Amino acid sequence: MKNAPIGVFDSGYGGLTVLKELIKSMPGYDFLYLGDNARTPYGTRSFDVVYQYTLQAVKYLFGQGCPLVIIACNTASAKALRNIQMLDLPTLAPDKRVLGVIRPSVEKVAEITLNGHVGVLGTVGTVISESYPIELEKWSGGRVKSTVQEACPMWVPLVENNEIESEGADYFIRKNIQNILAKDKDLDTLVLGCTHYPLLSEVIQKYVPKHITILKQGHIVAEKLVDYLQRHPEIDKRLSKSGNLEFQTTESADNFESKAALFMENHVKAKTIHF
Repeated sequence: MKNAPIGVFDSGYGGLTVLKELIKSMPGYDFLYLGDNARTPYGTRSFDVVYQYTLQAVKYLFGQGCPLVIIACNTASAKALRNIQMLDLPTLAPDKRVLGVIRPSVEKVAEITLNGHVGVLGTVGTVISESYPIELEKWSGGRVKSTVQEACPMWVPLVENNEIESEGADYFIRKNIQNILAKDKDLDTLVLGCTHYPLLSEVIQKYVPKHITILKQGHIVAEKLVDYLQRHPEIDKRLSKSGNLEFQTTESADNFESKAALFMENHVKAKTIHF
């Protein structure tokens, strides 16, 4: 069988937290991870720019033989996924699929919230897009009654500069958590709406009351993808399953490898590519 990995795309490193869970849940599958590290962060860029960058990456991954691409980035899922699915795929590659991280997260929220009061922590781009409130209203079957959001612009830099255990991380995380709790005193579910945020879990949990469920996306996306492939055997049978793992980046491979080790908890070998 020809090489047909699942493509996993992120603007930087955060998608590695999703990839890690995908590998755990689907150990026999082949994966090709692409980080657009040369142009990260996407969180502060316009809708049009994020859409163009994400479309470039999707086309590239299709060219690498991927029949299925997971956009493991909340900003790109919020600002680009729908356009790619509706406007580009029908003519570009009608037999291929592109999925994101927001819809699986929303479906999980609807399953677990008890009182329908949900909070979302995300990048500026994800919060401004209103994707979570819109999708929660659309897909929760009326179970979500209120969604509040908090933009956390400092959290990604804290992770990528390995400042997770610093006083600065503690300060900014405490501040953002206090802000979102003040927006709705009845919150029972909190979505970590950025794939970097699981690395800050220990500090986040210090400031979130015990009765609030914290949702991390990696496990959810993996669980939903397994279910998706069971429901779509025509896609599953096109995926190669040799347990191969490949990392590519638009930045220096050395830079990528050193930071990726933080997310993957072991050394990775990457290669630099150019669109």
